[in-house]
Amino acid sequence: MKITKVTSHVLQYELPELLGYSQQYYAKRSAHLVEVETDDGITGWGECFGPGNIALANKSIVEKVIQPLILGDDPLDRDVIWHKVYNLTRDHGQKGMPLQALSGVDIALWDIAGKVAGLPIHKLIGGAHRNEVGVYGYGMMLRPEDTASLAARFTDEAAAIRDMGFEATKMKVGFGPKDDVKLAEAVRRGVGDDYPFMVDANHCYTTSDAFYVGRALEELEAYWFEEPVAPEDLDGYRELRAGLSVNIAGGEAEFNRWGWRAILENRGLDIAQPEVCALGGISEYLRVLALAHAHFTPVANHVWGSAIAVAANLQLLAVMPPLPGGMHQWEPWLEFDTTDNRFRDHLLLEPLDIQGQVKRSGGKVAIPTGPGLGVEPDRDFIARHEIDG
Repeated sequence: MKITKVTSHVLQYELPELLGYSQQYYAKRSAHLVEVETDDGITGWGECFGPGNIALANKSIVEKVIQPLILGDDPLDRDVIWHKVYNLTRDHGQKGMPLQALSGVDIALWDIAGKVAGLPIHKLIGGAHRNEVGVYGYGMMLRPEDTASLAARFTDEAAAIRDMGFEATKMKVGFGPKDDVKLAEAVRRGVGDDYPFMVDANHCYTTSDAFYVGRALEELEAYWFEEPVAPEDLDGYRELRAGLSVNIAGGEAEFNRWGWRAILENRGLDIAQPEVCALGGISEYLRVLALAHAHFTPVANHVWGSAIAVAANLQLLAVMPPLPGGMHQWEPWLEFDTTDNRFRDHLLLEPLDIQGQVKRSGGKVAIPTGPGLGVEPDRDFIARHEIDG
């Protein structure tokens, strides 16, 4: 079997409302799918992290840089392909967009391997430690409005996410330390005293400002404080973890085993959040997962994008060993964006129906058991939403 074609599909549509996080507002939803075709007629699907113009740039890397390197290769030689591509692009980017592009290709190769074997990816890796996972719903995105009105919105939205059946929720911050504390207080009011909530800063604070917000989050009993400072600020992460009782989470902006080795050896994270569609795909994710467990650091995958990304993460959450082991173990969650996302909800021929599963099962979602990723996209849907670039 040989690889005959690698195609990027960049999808986009206008959101019904402007949404934001600490770095920007955005009016369009994007997704970047990768399709790998073979001479046996088996096709694999993957996804690259990165929206908008980043996706268009990554499309060029996938089709113009990676595709020529792997045409004619056996798609089952995915680890050989991974290292060949990485080594030949290493001089031009050990992190960032080249790794995002490689991630989509690698996920597609795992999908092909599962289809060839007639097994889900979790069986190829070694089996499922769990057949279902809990789900947390994130929302409370930033809008261009004053803090008081946004706080009222956050209270209602947080209560609605709780009532949908999600096991926990996560909010965004980014208006400045004092205003952000008010928003966190609003979310706590919305969910009540005993419901877990998390706070995602998308690296908008200095270390001192992160301490100010983190101490307030201690009082509010937030479960984790995500990306409080810049991803390059490893010392800041370590200082925050040592000085705060709220869990410090991060890592979505880190790449490959070498970047993750530095984070984990620095002991700055209570919870690691690798992004499989960015760090190098499933092949590299498994190496990062092993590193995290070697450092006794729990993993809660970062999940963003389409139903392909969700399906890949469900396969990986299934194979995550318990840490450290016991009858009443810490269990990973699936991250689920509750805002409008037709690339997640309507992309597949048979939708995952995450929200429906959550409501019916008390906050859980089943691991797909079909071959490969266990899902197939609707080509007509892709054609309707694909953009040129």
